[in-house]
Amino acid sequence: MSDTPHRSRLRWLAWLAPGAGPLRRYLLLWLLVPQLVLWLGAAVLSYTVAARYANLALDRSLYQASRALARQVKPMGSGLLIDFPKAARDIIETDPDDRVYYMVSAPPGQLILGNQRLPEPPPEVSSPNGLGPVLDKPRFYDAMLKEQGGAVQVRVVALYLAWGDADAPQTMLVQLAKSRIGRDTLATQILHDTALPLTGLVLLMSLIVWASLRAGLAPLARLHQAVISRAPSHLDPIQLGRAPEEVQALTDALNKLLQAVRESVGQQQRFISDAAHQLRTPLAGLKSQTELALREATDPALRARLTRVHESATRSAHLVTQLLTLARAEPESSHVMARSLFDLRRLAEELTAELVPRALQAGVDLGWADDDPEAAGDGPLRVIGHALLVREALSNVIDNAIRYAGRGAEVTVRARAEDGQAVVEVDDTGPGIALAQREAVFERFYRGTQEGLGCGLGLPIVKEIIERHAGTVTLLDRPPHGLRVRVRLPLAARV
Repeated sequence: MSDTPHRSRLRWLAWLAPGAGPLRRYLLLWLLVPQLVLWLGAAVLSYTVAARYANLALDRSLYQASRALARQVKPMGSGLLIDFPKAARDIIETDPDDRVYYMVSAPPGQLILGNQRLPEPPPEVSSPNGLGPVLDKPRFYDAMLKEQGGAVQVRVVALYLAWGDADAPQTMLVQLAKSRIGRDTLATQILHDTALPLTGLVLLMSLIVWASLRAGLAPLARLHQAVISRAPSHLDPIQLGRAPEEVQALTDALNKLLQAVRESVGQQQRFISDAAHQLRTPLAGLKSQTELALREATDPALRARLTRVHESATRSAHLVTQLLTLARAEPESSHVMARSLFDLRRLAEELTAELVPRALQAGVDLGWADDDPEAAGDGPLRVIGHALLVREALSNVIDNAIRYAGRGAEVTVRARAEDGQAVVEVDDTGPGIALAQREAVFERFYRGTQEGLGCGLGLPIVKEIIERHAGTVTLLDRPPHGLRVRVRLPLAARV
């Protein structure tokens, strides 16, 4: 047995169920579908009422015509006098589209007058009580007449009349039929006259319902826009203005949630700052003590152990700094730092100058290069963002180049404007990064090499900060060998 009907019903239920789609569609369906059902019911009822009154009008016309026809047959002695001139027949048969059929039989069934043999009334019509026909009371019924053009549906009136002497009473049956074309036409016209205005009212009501729903759901739309247009770091309360009580309650709940998140982030920031401070102090002391111990130690084995301790302390201090930077770069935390307009070219140039001593200590030639030296002083790259975080990101890029390019390598930093974006590139002549690893190095704690004292957070921090500023960071080859790190940030609109 096929379960297609069952699946179809389930699809309809899912379509009508709340939560299966937009609330506007759900409300429209539940408001408009009953209107459609009521409209169909009203149309059926209108047609039924129209058909009933058309029947009553037709029956009244048939009854009056049957009385007039009965008067043309008059008892005379023991016989009947038929006074039915041709003019009277022409009047009855004048409409070819709505033809009238008549028959007078006495006794019933034996034609004495008429233009068509009509079937006798069924027993339930002619004798409703089972005691014979009811005299002088019209009875109506539907019948089918066969003509040359086919069968015709007619409405028939049957009128039984008594005639004859008291000793020999007889019954005369007067039947008059008319096609149902006129009745059906009248019922259809009444239906049209009532259904068309009703359809217009339903359409107007549907438009009113749609407009009302749109106006009623407008506060929800405003709330939706207020939420999606916010940056993840924007945790201030939502100001919605005038709104229904239910929407205002939802807004208040969201504001309470934002307040809780803001307090939680603040506590997290305070904890990170306190933890970083508490960890930096003993680590700095440990590094200082190991440096002093290395100066005084003469035993090679002891010096080797102290060197490993010093390297571990240095790596731990670097890890603490990187974790603090990464926590500040998280979307939930960046709101605590103010955004400002700053010159990215100047920031990168100053940072490069500050890192020159570290590069010299590592045996690396670090320098700044302008793509267009003539425009270097006249072309600031103005961007909007957290200057300290962007500085930290660029510092990580340059620091990675110094750490892993190797002694004797060259590191070059440059900045330029390109297609409405500020571009900073850091080139090095080191071994570079294999193409297969360029996605993985942006994952936290992934290290592409075991050399150096890195902790696998440098490039993830860069990506996190730059993407929080709607920018991109890309790793490229630097011909003939080496690595190029390209950072792009959107330029601020000129005022």
